[in-house]
Amino acid sequence: PNNPLMGKTGTRFGRNMPIEATWPEEQSMLDPSPRAVSTQLLNRDTFKPATTLNVLAACWLQFQNHDWFSHGDNSETEFIAVPLDDDDSWSDGAMQVRRTSPDSTYAGGKVPPTYVNKVTPWWDGSQLYGSTEERNRELRSGEDGKLKMNDGRLPEETKPELQGVDLTGFSDNYWAGLSVMHTLFANEHNAICDMLGSNNPGWDDEQLFLTARLINAALIAKIHTVEWTPGILAHKALQIGMNANWYGVLPKWVKQRFGHIGSGELLSGIVGSPLDHHTAPYSITSEFVSVYRMHPLIPDDYQIRSHESGEVIAETDFDPIQGHDTRKAIDQHGMTDWIYSLGRAHPGAITLHNHPNALRNHVRLNGDHLDIATIDILRDRERGVPRYNDFREKLRKRRIDKFEDLTPNPEWNEQIREVYGGDIDKVDAQVGMLGEQPPPGFGFSDTAFRIFILMASRRLKSDRFFTADYTPEVYTPEGIDWVESNVFGDVVRRHHPGLAGAINPDNGFAPWK
Repeated sequence: PNNPLMGKTGTRFGRNMPIEATWPEEQSMLDPSPRAVSTQLLNRDTFKPATTLNVLAACWLQFQNHDWFSHGDNSETEFIAVPLDDDDSWSDGAMQVRRTSPDSTYAGGKVPPTYVNKVTPWWDGSQLYGSTEERNRELRSGEDGKLKMNDGRLPEETKPELQGVDLTGFSDNYWAGLSVMHTLFANEHNAICDMLGSNNPGWDDEQLFLTARLINAALIAKIHTVEWTPGILAHKALQIGMNANWYGVLPKWVKQRFGHIGSGELLSGIVGSPLDHHTAPYSITSEFVSVYRMHPLIPDDYQIRSHESGEVIAETDFDPIQGHDTRKAIDQHGMTDWIYSLGRAHPGAITLHNHPNALRNHVRLNGDHLDIATIDILRDRERGVPRYNDFREKLRKRRIDKFEDLTPNPEWNEQIREVYGGDIDKVDAQVGMLGEQPPPGFGFSDTAFRIFILMASRRLKSDRFFTADYTPEVYTPEGIDWVESNVFGDVVRRHHPGLAGAINPDNGFAPWK
């Protein structure tokens, strides 16, 4: 309340790096060609599964990203011409990628360019509820605090250019996996409204909606903190640490029974502790966007299984289940079979040579033909995210001196040497982080983890609804209990009871039975 611009739609991305280290690479932006990095280092030669996870973990991450950051529509910016090799099979003959939309308030001169976040970067469920009042009202039913739903399904977008996509808060890059998550948590919002209405019969639509949104957003944040993160970073120390972020060092039943104990974070965690911005207004950072480029999680091929028999009833690649065909794909097999199928399948490992080929040859809803792997590399250079060695150094990690030390795979190290012309300091942050040997149990690199763990804590500590206002007075006693007593599997079970026996009881993002 004391800084209404902080975390607002249209405010700037922050930085985790020193400002002077974030100038864009205008002279070296295409050295080496981002497309060459894509075709020679990121391409999926064989599918490398992450066997400790299910594909719902990949869907969840994209569902979260849409809540935290978006650089918006680049349709009016100038093109960057990405060089192609002579034998490149790119059908257009040239690759043109539009620049990131500029910050209209950037004055230039002595500081590097800035970029604007088009969604609210709080953990506020904006992917479900929208980042503008106008969009929010469009999604609401206007009765009992609920979102618009038709027999448990989100309505379809009304705009012709978005035909086949769900009507929801943020639907860019939409596919069946996102539809699963959006539909599941829209239904969860409405279930929370029913609970609140039964306990508070005098409440009107507005009070029911706002309180249900708080509860739903907090449940999503808790699931990410104590389930998704320990699922993808399966290390005992990390599991203890992330649990402590939410509950503190005391057993979680202590907090559930007695509330937040003490004025700090140690005993009862960040959630419910005093608000603290740590000297800087909260924002999502450009480096955080970079470390969350986890496209290898997305498989190229999918088996649809019957949740009743477990048998494979259909097989598909990625294209027929995304974009304009999303709702048709869901209708063909039903939401329950889709959730079960994604729960049974493995995502890709976050490593080199595992970027989904469907996204390296992808046509978006607006007709743009793109190689997302090329764009992953180009965006870091364009937005001044330092290359791998500089990135490591700024995080107080030692620089890599020899190509032999980049990855545990000698063949990959030679490929990297060739692509970067023998200059180890040219290696992109993405390539280094994907090639780096992760700590035991980690699904991604320690370098990425440095940014991840910092921002994971900051997202909670800077939000009054997870700190000073995480109280029964704000959430209602029943609302606090809803957040504290539910996990991802409970949400699935509530809306798809036929899946109760399949859900992994240890972690809903681990492979199902």
